[in-house]
Amino acid sequence: MDSYSNSSRDSSSPFDSIVFDLDDTLYSSKTGIGQALKKNIDDFLVEKCGFPESKASVLRVELFKTYGSSLAGLRALGYDIDADDYHSYVHGRLPYELIKPDAQLRSILCSINQRRIIFTNSDRIHAIKALDRLGIKDCFEQIICFETMNCNLSRATRPNEIPVILKPSMEAMNIAIEAAQVDPCRTLFLDDNVRNIAAGKAVGLRTVLVGRASKTKEADYALEMVTDLFQVVPAIWFKQEEDQKIRRTGSELDSLLAATAVGA
Repeated sequence: MDSYSNSSRDSSSPFDSIVFDLDDTLYSSKTGIGQALKKNIDDFLVEKCGFPESKASVLRVELFKTYGSSLAGLRALGYDIDADDYHSYVHGRLPYELIKPDAQLRSILCSINQRRIIFTNSDRIHAIKALDRLGIKDCFEQIICFETMNCNLSRATRPNEIPVILKPSMEAMNIAIEAAQVDPCRTLFLDDNVRNIAAGKAVGLRTVLVGRASKTKEADYALEMVTDLFQVVPAIWFKQEEDQKIRRTGSELDSLLAATAVGA
């Protein structure tokens, strides 16, 4: 891995840092974690907030659309919801065993010389659990998460005094850039959410939309799976002339990725 990483990637790569979203980006939305999370949020709305069970799902969707998350929406509406209690309830009961180690993803991450950073709306405990299940926790130097963006939330004297900050708000994006100390123009940002990608583009990041075969206007690249990164954005590893794309055969790519797995 080390010989490939240090000698094969051209030092003139346009990227100094690679910033990854976590859920539905580093692992598939088909794992069942997302569905379990939605059910847990619905249960929270019923059990902790007293909403009718028949309205919980609709309310969750509306809170997400309007405020970015159910927690943000509930606090904005005046519900005295403690963030740690909320995350403990909705994430603490997730079936993490559905997330399996991903050796191919680990190999790709280990082959990246640039800084590798997580940027998620989730809390730190969830991020660490998910990364650990994937077998890639040690592949990242920094986790920017709910606590990073909302370090002042505990100072609020009433629920709606301090708004919850999350992607895709500009404030969240700027907090992440400052926390990571990155140059947006030389930073590649991967996320599965179109609104998050648009926000990333608005603050000057280079953007990769994950989970789609085609780009949006705010996405510089599109990947169906994050493990396609090597094929779609070879500029992370190799110098690319503007008028000439690097082309590798499937066998060449396989051999290069196999080389990275040796030390993974």
